[in-house]
Amino acid sequence: MKIIGATKFKEQCLSLIEKVNAEGIVITKHGKPLVKLIPIEEQSSKLIGKMKGKIKIKGDIMSTGLKWDAQS
Repeated sequence: MKIIGATKFKEQCLSLIEKVNAEGIVITKHGKPLVKLIPIEEQSSKLIGKMKGKIKIKGDIMSTGLKWDAQS
């Protein structure tokens, strides 16, 4: 993981954003970690709809399965 000072990050911001890897870059201020820059995972968006047609729902998914009477 790369560690860089805030001042140096400010100078090289656009360049670093293009080069950031999965480990990310820790940005420090006065030697103390301040933030971590990480890329957005593009693979997670591919998961939407991945299980379509592979899962079967049995019964009422809006029910707890317990029978109760609101009058009592």
